[in-house]
Amino acid sequence: MSERSEITLADGVRLHVETSGPADAEVTVVFLHGWCLDRRTWHHQVRALRDTGARVVAYDARGHGRSGSMRLRSATLAQLGEDLAEVLDAYAPSGPVVLAGHSLGGMTIMEYAESYPEVFAERVGGLLFVSTTAEGATHTCYGLPTPLTPFLRAAEQTGAGVLARLGAWRPHRAVLPALRPGVRWLLFGDGYAAGDLEVTMSAVGRASLRSIGGFRASVGAQHRVDTLAALGDVPAAALVGDRDRLTPPACAESIADALHGTELTVCEGAGHMLMMERPDEVTAALTTIIDRAAANAGPRRRTLPAAREQYGQAA
Repeated sequence: MSERSEITLADGVRLHVETSGPADAEVTVVFLHGWCLDRRTWHHQVRALRDTGARVVAYDARGHGRSGSMRLRSATLAQLGEDLAEVLDAYAPSGPVVLAGHSLGGMTIMEYAESYPEVFAERVGGLLFVSTTAEGATHTCYGLPTPLTPFLRAAEQTGAGVLARLGAWRPHRAVLPALRPGVRWLLFGDGYAAGDLEVTMSAVGRASLRSIGGFRASVGAQHRVDTLAALGDVPAAALVGDRDRLTPPACAESIADALHGTELTVCEGAGHMLMMERPDEVTAALTTIIDRAAANAGPRRRTLPAAREQYGQAA
């Protein structure tokens, strides 16, 4: 049974949080969802962990799902990293944590690592990156011929800027059926469950125009390969679909190259919503990371400077 609660962040934004599992669990798993989505996209994995003894925390990012609206200037990945820090302080103040991030959620984890290196080294026992990137929009070509990419990217950036200034409205909810084919093409691969597409469409409908447009600049500009390279030997896995039109396999490959020991999995025929399209594979990778984090439970003594020194020697 999950419990619903709210946390009011330092800048006054309210986040919707759902938790399950014992408060004194050996490991806490925190799920972070993708851009324009919400916590429900992880429902297969949350359900799978209910009887494992792990504590689970899943929340809607600012401007998404059931969480509150925000000011445009706070629609940045850096702010999402700060939000994660506050969520961890409130819902997982002690013990090892495993952070599982999809798309924007994975980028949020990287921002948290960059901003809180010492705390990250001490607390984070494992990482799961699903359909995400450490290089912004570098590899994104929308599944179309690459000569078109610069024009599509420019159009997207212009449109995002307009949407960002329209505020917390959600007028697209009224035309979700018309958007369905486009969302399905952009986010899913060869196979998917009808219910998962419905969850995805519902989440898109809840995202405000400010969220849809406001995060675009920050997402496109992020580069955190060096941040990953400095993390040392934290247990990690990166999964991606070979039909992912937003974060193609090159994105996961660069994460695995940077973060030593990361297990890389490319799922044939799958798109961007990998935790829905391949729930068993994603859950298996997650439980392996949880088991490794539990086995290594205790303070992680490696600091960011020490990890950087080791990585530099290895290079």
